Amino acid sequence: MVTFDSAQPGTPAAVWTRDARFADLPALGLDGVRRIVVVAAHPDDETLGAGALIAQAGSAGIPVSVVVVTDGGASHPHSPTTGADELRALRAAETVRAVGLLDPDATLHALGFADGAVRENHAAIAEALRGVVGDVADGTLLVAPWRGDGHRDHRVVGEICAELAGDPARLLEYPVWLWHWAAPADDEVPWTSFVALHADAPAVDAKRLAIAAYASQTAPLGDGPGDEAVLQPDFLRHFEGAREFFVRDSGERLGRAYFDDLYDRHDDPWGFTSRWYERRKRDVTLAALPEERYLSALEVGCSIGVLTEQLAARCDAVAAVDVSAAAVARARERLSHERHVTVEVADVASAFPEGDYDLIVLSEVGYYFDAPVLRRILSDAADALVAGGTVVLCHWRHTVDDYTLTGDEVHDIAAQELAGMTRLLRHEELDFVLDVYSPDARSVASRTGLL
Repeated sequence: MVTFDSAQPGTPAAVWTRDARFADLPALGLDGVRRIVVVAAHPDDETLGAGALIAQAGSAGIPVSVVVVTDGGASHPHSPTTGADELRALRAAETVRAVGLLDPDATLHALGFADGAVRENHAAIAEALRGVVGDVADGTLLVAPWRGDGHRDHRVVGEICAELAGDPARLLEYPVWLWHWAAPADDEVPWTSFVALHADAPAVDAKRLAIAAYASQTAPLGDGPGDEAVLQPDFLRHFEGAREFFVRDSGERLGRAYFDDLYDRHDDPWGFTSRWYERRKRDVTLAALPEERYLSALEVGCSIGVLTEQLAARCDAVAAVDVSAAAVARARERLSHERHVTVEVADVASAFPEGDYDLIVLSEVGYYFDAPVLRRILSDAADALVAGGTVVLCHWRHTVDDYTLTGDEVHDIAAQELAGMTRLLRHEELDFVLDVYSPDARSVASRTGLL
């Protein structure tokens, strides 16, 4: 179970350190790095996840900037002894002290956004980060919360940073809560993307002192029932070693280059316009929608826009996205007469499209992602869905060597991530599976007044 409460049972640090895979991880080197920008969603994230990196870079003469997005004011929502303004001031002072202990020459930027409202302030945070981070050119290393960490604030800040970095080689992501809620054997653990910083003794000591500087988190604020330490000793043991672990996206998943090459070789790679199988599957998908009409739809992975065109007849507005510029160009040409449809190039693995939607469609796209990324995308989709909206998934069930997951695995993961919704329909054939989810459990007959 994913939990962000260190007082709840989690995976002990010793279970992780015993895993033999850690011994074979690539080492993180700083050769060629001329500037490091470490972004934290909350005060103390930068120290827990990248404190040794900050210290070691600083001692090597590499300029370091630390950017803290939120004010940390939601860490003790039920404290009877410390008011919100007092807590925010306390956490700001602790951050100054902690970063100073890691690297006295580091530049600290506190953006001061409300703790717990990162998604709601997405656009403003992206603009503020863009202003502080500047151009992420070669030689700049942007270090951010791992997008798969489970915590919504970490995910959103990580997504913004991934967009700012542009090139995956310029981005490192640090897990914080993964070590608590996951176990080494879990599919969510990004073993193939881990790199390890081997910190020297002064960096390890600096990190230990910096963690202790966050006394509001590592010790009780007072004697009240809401003043307990946020970061319990068992949780902090995950951050005591001489190595820090980061996720580096290798860029090896199927991405823009793969699909652009495919569309360069074929006008319609999957026969969307010519195959009866595809036409029938679209008809089944559209017939499965529980509402006759939708206000705002999002289609993830729209390809050349064939399904998009049919969705447009059922929706007041459609936002369609695809990772391939070649596909988007063809979709725009197909849909040029549909003024209520927008088609954009976007990689939902880096950042989920902004907006609120009452219909979200993921058709023949989920198996291009690995399990952690797919979980994050589905979580983002659930966050973007308005009350009573509809999520539709439809995928080919046969094995394809290029695909990271099978269609059945995609739908199994969706059943877990969308467990808070009702599955209104499952249509399963030998060739494809179709699921429809909604927070509104009513049947079509109930929705339309027949019952």
